Amino acid sequence: MKIKLKENERLDDLQRNNLKIIQKTDGFCFGMDAVLLSGFALVKEGEQVLDLGTGTGIIPLLLSAKTRGKHFSALEIQEEIADMAARSVSINHLEEKIKIVKGDIKEASRIFGAASFDVVTTNPPYMNDAHGLKNPTEIKAISRHEVLCALEDVVREGAKVLKPGGRMYMVHRPHRLIEILETMTKYKLEPKRMKFVHPFRDKEANMVLIESVRGGGAFLKLEAPIVVYKEPGVYTDEIYDIYGY
Repeated sequence: MKIKLKENERLDDLQRNNLKIIQKTDGFCFGMDAVLLSGFALVKEGEQVLDLGTGTGIIPLLLSAKTRGKHFSALEIQEEIADMAARSVSINHLEEKIKIVKGDIKEASRIFGAASFDVVTTNPPYMNDAHGLKNPTEIKAISRHEVLCALEDVVREGAKVLKPGGRMYMVHRPHRLIEILETMTKYKLEPKRMKFVHPFRDKEANMVLIESVRGGGAFLKLEAPIVVYKEPGVYTDEIYDIYGY
């Protein structure tokens, strides 16, 4: 199959199941947070999954390889990025398993219907201080800052599209943890598992992974943290396992 790339695009090898992904050479690319989320999320055989704010589609692509989920839907508001994700799905011949939908997270429950999914994953914009951005419509700004949606929009819509007992998996920043937990419980998503991510063993956490259950009981398990590097430029064994190397 001959792959046609647009200007400023490149084709990257995910080094798992021969999967490839189209990314910008000069734009926002997926990071370790998305890969860690794909390793943290539990998707059981036959389950339906929705990724909110999918970007270039990295999370559904990885989950399609790592799990036995039945189908993966992915919502992305930026037309150019949604198109890249859809072409990556096509390149990997996964059209029957992954569907990229262009749309607004704030409308997710209207687009897909209430109680439609067993699992929701999301790697939302981390920064809620967007007032100083020079170009709030620029792809990186939309991906990193709450320009087009807020944390509450993501949690509210994720809760609505989940079936009772369904699970939401989120990666975010620790400095917003209290806000995240309060927002989840507000929408009847009970936090059940949490794992911090540290760049080095002696450095403070810079990411947090959270599993919550729609209508679940109050019980939170704090799991052993993930340490990314054992020395500069050298991943720990756990990171290599998550990447699948």
